[in-house]
Amino acid sequence: MADRAAPLAALQHRIDDAGFVGATLATVPFLAQVGVRLDPSGPAAARVEAALGFALPEANRVAEAGGRRALWLGPDEWLVVAADGEERSLVALLADAIAGDGCVVDLSANRTGLELSGADARTVLATCCSLDLHPRVFTTGQCAQTLVQKAGVLIEHRGEDRYLLLVRPSFAAYVAEWLLDGMLGLKADLITT
Repeated sequence: MADRAAPLAALQHRIDDAGFVGATLATVPFLAQVGVRLDPSGPAAARVEAALGFALPEANRVAEAGGRRALWLGPDEWLVVAADGEERSLVALLADAIAGDGCVVDLSANRTGLELSGADARTVLATCCSLDLHPRVFTTGQCAQTLVQKAGVLIEHRGEDRYLLLVRPSFAAYVAEWLLDGMLGLKADLITT
């Protein structure tokens, strides 16, 4: 595989320095990401679920097993995410399961990841995202397509205090800057109080 440049390499030093006890930001530059479109009530859905080892999730939910997870994107669309390097095998597995009754596309280069974690992660994210992030509304195991300021992102609530933001590489620095600004503002507030 050819050398790849991480989309946020130029900001890595600032990302590393911005963390504090309440929130940290980490880059997840490369993930296997495969788009799947199929009729959820058709025969391909059952074959895909058998191949993945879990049921395709319903609206705004995430399902996972065996290091792979599927994020719901629409009534007939999911994003299957796995570790970097699994793109080809994942595409082959899903294409075989769909057997022409849908569509499978390698989207691995389409998005890069930012993981925001810590007790104040939700507060930091709320500084630049209008999505209702309250734990009663946006629970662990949910995902949503939304905006961070003016950039489209796919947010996955990975754990109590963990969010993965998948964003197009061309907007990654913009989104990272907003998150860093939120972190630094919260950090300054904590120091002055």
